[in-house]
Amino acid sequence: MAQAPKTSESGKIKLYDPSLGTVVVVDRVVKSDQEWEKLLNPAQYEVTTKKGTEAPFTCSFEQIKEAGLYQCVRCGTALFKAGTKFESGTGWPSFYEPVSPLNVLEKPDNSLGMKRTEVVCARCDAHLGHVFADGPRPTGKRYCINGVALLFVPFGAKEKYPAATFGGGCFWHVEEEFRKTKGVVDTAVGFAGGTVPEPSYERVCRGDTGHAEVVHLKFDPNVISYDRLLDVFWSIHDPTQLDRQGPDVGKQYRSVIFYYDDAQQQAAQKSKEKLAKSGKYKGAIVTEIVPAANFFRAEEYHQKYLQKRGE
Repeated sequence: MAQAPKTSESGKIKLYDPSLGTVVVVDRVVKSDQEWEKLLNPAQYEVTTKKGTEAPFTCSFEQIKEAGLYQCVRCGTALFKAGTKFESGTGWPSFYEPVSPLNVLEKPDNSLGMKRTEVVCARCDAHLGHVFADGPRPTGKRYCINGVALLFVPFGAKEKYPAATFGGGCFWHVEEEFRKTKGVVDTAVGFAGGTVPEPSYERVCRGDTGHAEVVHLKFDPNVISYDRLLDVFWSIHDPTQLDRQGPDVGKQYRSVIFYYDDAQQQAAQKSKEKLAKSGKYKGAIVTEIVPAANFFRAEEYHQKYLQKRGE
């Protein structure tokens, strides 16, 4: 049986994000029953919050044949890939494995006078259904899930707010500059590009984890382009300083762009070459352009640090 995902005192949890292809550290979603009742329709609330069961053969997902992801209806966490769904004949959507063992939690369920294994969303604890050992290969499992607990998102549907990640010295300053940029809808500071799992700020500051201090952001492409984000990035730090920014010295302060797809990689490389040819700097631009790595959110007191201080 899957074990409860490890969380910190602040309620963070590691999940696999298939849109990024990496493990990310996010906050748990915790709400009262009253809050969920306001956010969900009656059927969704009855199943996900009160652990009810929808009637069999009432879910329209059986008609869906296209590729995509099934997400938690409460918090949007990716739970199952469409390719793992199979016809079980039970009347409920059935899958032979989740997107990742990180994204679902299995719990003993001794209700109704029988021993079963309940399946819940690892991030918001929504009741999804049960898992049984009578599924097809390769896992032999059948995740029997209530359709009203799921939201189907087809592949090819663009993320409304794509991600971008930049490192340019102390992440307090970098975050504040991006936070004030029109079109940036969310920011978080943390660490990426290292080798130590679940790094802390104190550990990264020792300089032995390989991580860079970064800001991970979401932006509205209808308001600001990725090219414009690159312009902001170049303008807020000195990309010719190797493993430092001003008085902050160490590999954790390196200049780095983590790209999430080919388009971002090409745009970053083109932008870097253009800046190098502009003559703005005498020294070589040492900014790394590398594939997106696992992002680990920093401790809460670092988030929007300068804004909290009124600076």
